[in-house]
Amino acid sequence: MRLLFPLFIVAGCVMSVPALALDAPASPPADRPLKDFVTSVEKDGSITFRLFAPAAKAVSVALGSHDPMAMQRGDDGTWSVKTEVLKPDLYEYYFNIDGFRSIDTGTNAPKPQRQVNTSLILVPGSILDTRNVPHGDLRLVTLHSKALKSERQMYVYTPPGYTDSSKPLPVLYLYHGFGDTVGSWVAQGRAPQILDNLLAEKKIEPMIVVIPDTETDVPDAIAENTLGADLRKTFFPNNAIAADRELVEDLIPYMKKHYRVRDTGDGRAIAGLSQGGYQALVSGLSHLGTFGWVATFSGVSTTTVPNKAVDAALNEPAKINKALRNFTVTVGSKDQVVGKDVAGLKVTLEEKKIVHEYHEYPDLQHEMDVWRPSLVAFLEKIFKK
Repeated sequence: MRLLFPLFIVAGCVMSVPALALDAPASPPADRPLKDFVTSVEKDGSITFRLFAPAAKAVSVALGSHDPMAMQRGDDGTWSVKTEVLKPDLYEYYFNIDGFRSIDTGTNAPKPQRQVNTSLILVPGSILDTRNVPHGDLRLVTLHSKALKSERQMYVYTPPGYTDSSKPLPVLYLYHGFGDTVGSWVAQGRAPQILDNLLAEKKIEPMIVVIPDTETDVPDAIAENTLGADLRKTFFPNNAIAADRELVEDLIPYMKKHYRVRDTGDGRAIAGLSQGGYQALVSGLSHLGTFGWVATFSGVSTTTVPNKAVDAALNEPAKINKALRNFTVTVGSKDQVVGKDVAGLKVTLEEKKIVHEYHEYPDLQHEMDVWRPSLVAFLEKIFKK
């Protein structure tokens, strides 16, 4: 252990500040291949989790909603455990290292979140794979939002063969959930792979998909400044109003100016998961005629987060039934996060005789195994002639 005194220059003066230098953490030995120390998917579809942490006292791994699995330490300082054979899917996991939650630093797939604490791993063999099919283009677009007075980013997916001279295409606006980022539907939702594969199988219509950032970070809607218990009172309603302004004043006009898009309600759809499902509800019902297709996947609803425009629309069911060609609501049967929200919305839609499709995924919770299939099913419905 060595005492170091780095030099800092402050207002023209040189200052020496003592610092304590510790030994660097151990690295895997260079005389063995790195694969011996990192997580891998086996040929049979199982996963071997590995973590090189020779100084750790106890390590476990939490895979999705399963109970944490204790890992065993090898003589070389590598902790490991092998799962059973898993169905093809994209899985979430994280390590518990002596009580500290950690992503897997031995892989390149962290889950996109505002506070990153989970990793992703793909067991191949499903529609989530990157297959040898024609691929669309995915652009990360930065634009100035006049509505929010800030620089914002969104992903724009265009289908294979799209050019500036293509015929106008319909657009789906797809929102992510609370705590996630603009990259969530891309990296975790696997939306580009799903779109490519469904288009190759001719199961969906060619379309452009816009993936905005659901969280606006306006002064009265910053999640990190809000107590968890108050999210439904302040953050969700304020953020939804701001995101709706951005959508109507910035995003839709941007797409009309820069892409070949259809400018009719039948040419626009809006969908989202969880918080993004609330956004789809707010924007979709606040602007009847702007969208012809609305979907909320495990979405927060006005049952717990009131919105005057949505409530007014729900009180005019004939207008909704005339404007929307499809209104989809999905949820996992064991969802403890938004179960009350979805149940309340379902009752309202049934009582008001608002035409909708409802699908409950058995034995699933608030998770991507609900949202990715929901997206697939919705994509197969929208923009059909």
